[in-house]
Amino acid sequence: MSACVPTRADEPRREEHSHEPHSPPPARRPRLAGADVSASIAVFLIALPLSLGIALATGAPLQAGLVAAAVGGLVAGRLGGAPLQVSGPAAGLTVVTAELIHQYGWRTTCAITVLAGIAQLGLGLLRVARTALAVSPAIVHGMLAGIGVTIAVAQLHIVLGGVPHSSVLDNLRELPAQLARVHPAALAVSVLTLALLVLWPRLPGRAGKLLRKVPTPLVAVAVATTTASLMGLSLPKVDLPSWSSHALAALPDGPVLGLVAAVLTITLVCSVQSLLGAVAVDKLVAGRPEQSAQVGRSDLDRELLGQGAANVVSGALGGLPIAGVAVRSSANVHAGAVSRNSTMLHGVLVVIAALLMVPILELIPLASLAALVMAVGIQMVSLHHIRTVTRHREVLVYAVTTLAVVFFGVLEGVTLGIAMAVGVALHRLTRTRITHDETEGVHHVHVRGQLTFLAVPRLSRTLHLVPQGADAVVELDGSFMDHAAYESLQDWQNTHTVHGGTVELVGRRSGVRIGEPTGPAGLQALTGVAPEESDDCRCHPWTPWRNHQCEIPEAALLRDGQPGDTQGTEADGTGGGAAPSDADGALRADGTDSAGGHGGTREPGKASEPSPSGGADALARPDAPEDNTADASEDTGTGAATDTAAGPRAGTAAATSTGARTGAAAATGTNTGTSAGTGTGAATDTSRPSARQLARGISAFQRNTAPLVRGELARLAREGQQPSQLFLTCADSRLVTSMITSSGPGDLFVVRNVGNLVPLPGRESGDDSVAAAIEYAVDVLEVRSITVCGHSGCGAMQALLASEPGAAQTPLRRWLRHGEPSLQRMSDEDRPWARLAGRAPADAVEQLCLTNVVQQLEHLRSHESVARALRAGELELHGMYFHVGEAQAYLLTEDHEDRVFDHVGVADLSA
Repeated sequence: MSACVPTRADEPRREEHSHEPHSPPPARRPRLAGADVSASIAVFLIALPLSLGIALATGAPLQAGLVAAAVGGLVAGRLGGAPLQVSGPAAGLTVVTAELIHQYGWRTTCAITVLAGIAQLGLGLLRVARTALAVSPAIVHGMLAGIGVTIAVAQLHIVLGGVPHSSVLDNLRELPAQLARVHPAALAVSVLTLALLVLWPRLPGRAGKLLRKVPTPLVAVAVATTTASLMGLSLPKVDLPSWSSHALAALPDGPVLGLVAAVLTITLVCSVQSLLGAVAVDKLVAGRPEQSAQVGRSDLDRELLGQGAANVVSGALGGLPIAGVAVRSSANVHAGAVSRNSTMLHGVLVVIAALLMVPILELIPLASLAALVMAVGIQMVSLHHIRTVTRHREVLVYAVTTLAVVFFGVLEGVTLGIAMAVGVALHRLTRTRITHDETEGVHHVHVRGQLTFLAVPRLSRTLHLVPQGADAVVELDGSFMDHAAYESLQDWQNTHTVHGGTVELVGRRSGVRIGEPTGPAGLQALTGVAPEESDDCRCHPWTPWRNHQCEIPEAALLRDGQPGDTQGTEADGTGGGAAPSDADGALRADGTDSAGGHGGTREPGKASEPSPSGGADALARPDAPEDNTADASEDTGTGAATDTAAGPRAGTAAATSTGARTGAAAATGTNTGTSAGTGTGAATDTSRPSARQLARGISAFQRNTAPLVRGELARLAREGQQPSQLFLTCADSRLVTSMITSSGPGDLFVVRNVGNLVPLPGRESGDDSVAAAIEYAVDVLEVRSITVCGHSGCGAMQALLASEPGAAQTPLRRWLRHGEPSLQRMSDEDRPWARLAGRAPADAVEQLCLTNVVQQLEHLRSHESVARALRAGELELHGMYFHVGEAQAYLLTEDHEDRVFDHVGVADLSA
């Protein structure tokens, strides 16, 4: 380490983080145990009122809810395969259980629960858990929405002071009469409970933040109970008979077919809800690095076995059916649980409450519990889910399932939903749209949908609209083509070619994504190799921006007079990966680019040669490789480059960049988009491999991406750019701004330079290109925020640490002078170090990368346009750090005197 790197040996708190970079932090047992205890208390406080409320809604003895909660925590928590999932009586089982109790009685319902648990054990032993995930999400969400509607309508009668009926139609029919005889006390307690459920999570200020840590259901029920007791309201309350008279399971009594259907229904609902909940918990944990490092992924087959064992025990002890519960699982994860101990401890607390807190529990008004359960039922009709299924064109499946569950029952509703989903899938499979048009003498045949034998007559008629000898382009936009359609298309292509016409097939071939060139013919066009001498060339659809160019066979390059090494000269932004078709997943349903761009044009595994430019030795290969997670070198192409990237949620765009290799002095450029690129400063001789790759990238863009974004780019060309953010980041080729921000053309005004530096205004040897971009963004474009983004393994920061006094002042070294304040800041003992939440910086380079972001934000505040906008409250400044090897973004949060970069996680689990 260079002498200019501060060791800070006098600060023991920073020396204790001496483990190797990226190694897991040492385990600290007491802290883990404390986290599990606090999480179990939070889950218990939520589970207690909900368990009583769900038991009330089903018509079961109220003790049954407590039994199910305890067994779910102890048995499912110990044996299940999802350590942080909390199981117990679930709202999704309310309607099914209520119907069984009404039809067979409570003790037979317990026996049905035992049989359903045995069925789950059998399914778990057969290891078929993942097949349950094949059920369409529209069916699952529709089932839950139907159950939620049924629960809400039934509990509304109790809220109004009445008694619910057995069916939704009866409850709706009797609702006017119930409104005519409202019980004022019950309604008042219910309204108070609902008001607290709505307002408590929205308490403002610092005091509100502290109060919100108390679970909302507990607060709502506790306040309603206290109010009813103090006011002496006469209301039906919780009645918990002696445990000595608690009803246990009995032998099932009823028609065999009816009992079998009941067992299947309980098994289906419990299994699907639990397995989907386990997957959702995995996603939630994955967004919290401090937990994901200690909690493994769920074992779904083991989770099914654990749920089956829990249902056997719960049914035998007179408890409700058990499933994974989203509300409690989410609370468990958010409370910081790191093992299954939290779930089991919550079960122990439920047992203690059931034995010792009976006098307190019997003070709770039933109207308050009914209001709580009604709110849960309303939340089960999720607007987010409705928007999602609408976007995926499955709203019909969702609506049919919901209405069928409401009016016919859960099993019948799910059956109708599956039938509707199959019908929709068949309709999509057989519905094919074939059109023909002519543009500038070229005939285009567009095929939208799957190409099966049913579409062959229409395909044949459309193809014969193309005159003999004409140029034709057939665009196949689908993932499947059967043998009949393939032969019909091939026969027409051969015939049309024989008569002097040309045919170009674009899109898909035999269900495989075709790269550029698409095969021997395309390869011949670029390399001069005969078709019979070349191999098929196909891109990998999952990594279009990493291995975006198909590999040209080495023999082809040798024939072309080039050496076998096909690595190209890198220029900033040169090359591009064409976005695959929408079906390949490169474009999401909302139009955003799910893959992003790419950072270089060489083939994987090839190493770049060091740059010969003076003063750049420290940056020749400063960041390669970083934990073997990236094989691209940092492309330090400019002293300051401007990047107008980003997009309309419509796909990837082309990129133009001006830049040179390492050592260019303050060169500036503009970069729009991420997929394909054109560059100046690189050779344009088409005989060179790099030039051919560039031409192929542009060709792929024109064919695949340009049609998707042309309309949006035309709008931006008419209206001008109106970005909301200025994004200042490093020129590193691995840092793709549109990918890590999910943006597209017109969204971000991007400034890129070596080291994401912001020179101080008016400084000698300053760089006006960055200041000009800042002034233009703030004063002309009127952006609302500026983000300075650093990244791991930054070559500029490594060069700063390795710099020596008196070295020759090359353009690169002169530019890096603007980063010296960051180095001085890190060496200042009086200033706290910037740090990452959850772990210490891996090494001095990462510490300097973090410090540099904080320092450059201070430089930004020195610019007159920025200071003026900040004073007027029209601008926000943000710091960001992106760890390339972990693909993890961190945002700067100012916590008192500390500068902490907190990780950005995935969306929370919805209740």
